[in-house]
Amino acid sequence: MAGEGEDGSDAYDFIVTGAGSAGCAVAARLSESGRHRVLLLEAGDRDTYPWIHVPLGYHKTFVNPKVNWMFESEPEAELNGRVLYQPRGKVLGGTSSINGMVYMRGTPADYDGWRQSGCEGWDWDSVLPFFRKAQDQARGESEHHGVGGPLRVTDHRWKPPLAEALVEASIQAGIPANPDFNGPRQEGVGYYQTTIGDGRRWSAARAYLRDARGRRNLTVATGAHATRLLIEQGRAVGVEYRQKGAVRTARARREIVVSGGVYGSPQLLLLSGIGPADHLRDKGVAVLHDLPGVGANLHDHFNTYVSFRCATPVTMNDLALSLPKRIAAAAQYAIGRTGPLASMGLFVGAMVRSDPRFEWPDLQINMFAWSTKERLRTGIVPHPFSAFSISPVHLRPDGRGTVRLKSPDPTAPPEIRFNFLKSEEDFRALTYGIRLSREIARQPALKDYVVEEVAPGPAVETDAQLRDDIRARAISNYHPVGTCRMGRGTDAVVDPQLRVHGIAGLRVADASIMPSIVAGNTNAPAIMIGEKAADMILRAAAS
Repeated sequence: MAGEGEDGSDAYDFIVTGAGSAGCAVAARLSESGRHRVLLLEAGDRDTYPWIHVPLGYHKTFVNPKVNWMFESEPEAELNGRVLYQPRGKVLGGTSSINGMVYMRGTPADYDGWRQSGCEGWDWDSVLPFFRKAQDQARGESEHHGVGGPLRVTDHRWKPPLAEALVEASIQAGIPANPDFNGPRQEGVGYYQTTIGDGRRWSAARAYLRDARGRRNLTVATGAHATRLLIEQGRAVGVEYRQKGAVRTARARREIVVSGGVYGSPQLLLLSGIGPADHLRDKGVAVLHDLPGVGANLHDHFNTYVSFRCATPVTMNDLALSLPKRIAAAAQYAIGRTGPLASMGLFVGAMVRSDPRFEWPDLQINMFAWSTKERLRTGIVPHPFSAFSISPVHLRPDGRGTVRLKSPDPTAPPEIRFNFLKSEEDFRALTYGIRLSREIARQPALKDYVVEEVAPGPAVETDAQLRDDIRARAISNYHPVGTCRMGRGTDAVVDPQLRVHGIAGLRVADASIMPSIVAGNTNAPAIMIGEKAADMILRAAAS
């Protein structure tokens, strides 16, 4: 439902580009009162692909171009020139429709650090209400959790014996038990909560758009790729987008919210002439507004894997290798929405400090009920035997990279450079994590499961050997942030109200605005950013 602009184009009060974790929340909240006409543009299609909704369907969406942008980085100098695969959702729900569904917020210190860097209103006490507002917590309401929100947050329906053994082994290794990583403290070992409801993936699209799409004042346009922002006299007034082979234009009476994610948001700004002037000129894009920070500050968690051959056939590898087991799992899921298909195989994790002098965890130890030979653009290839993995993730990397245009063609993928492993601390933390993973595997609770370490292998022991292995095997943890950094400095892109510096009527709302990455998975924080952005926009509209 739209009005008509003076030039005959469709006119709305608000336009949101990108229906990902944040964009779905923004569009749903802006349209909630019925007073504002809202257009939500999504380059991908509707989330009708069945495997999106089955939690273990993660492996089916990981390399599917119908629902995944399947980006790649440029060769990474510190990783032996390797190219890193970057799966990103190209579908309603964005990456929340293809991710691992772990619900994690980070630590209060992460957000207090944002505030201390000049981002007023983003300290822990200010963001917690929006985490709670979004949430429908299966454990009930508390100081830290909310109920009645659109996003289902639940405990695992199915906890296999291997997961229980991993928790016990971690405790035996000296890691304290933690029943809630989003509660009073983050440090410890326990079961992850997930964005799964009734045994089904609870993406941002399911959470925010399932009911909202019936509103007459919300238009959700799929297959609609935003290609350029229209700027007139220093104000964003519209969006040009491609849909079904045609170039269309929509006008915004109030504001445009860019929610294309850590790669899509800076790319759209750059295509519109907003970004580092020299880079824009080099790519043949007319400079509209010289904003050096656009596409800078890219960073991500970084991880490696320690894999172990399992003595009993209880892993996800065994499921992949056995047709009878797959048939049994399908029946179990169809009848009761439980069993292996109701999970993606990541039940347990630990948040630890690699140095006792640190105040907060800097490592996340993910414990997978599967192991792989490789996880590349070509697919997830499991080891051809029963095995599981313990994966140390460095939560506070020092390296910073960029997102740039490869060409002025809006359909071309962006140029992605991470610059991982740029400090000794990056190596030291991961080396500690590998050794801690091995220590967990040596505990009595895993005695009946561990046969041998298969990767990197017991021969890889010295610091130099571990460093070489990290260079050869470690990968991005698929939590990229920061490319439209919030702040007040000359290298910031948006202010604490998420307004783009120097352009009126334009905001960015997604994980790209994070000045620094949080300690944990990034989907819940991205949804919080969408909730908070909508609140700020509505307050401004009412004033």
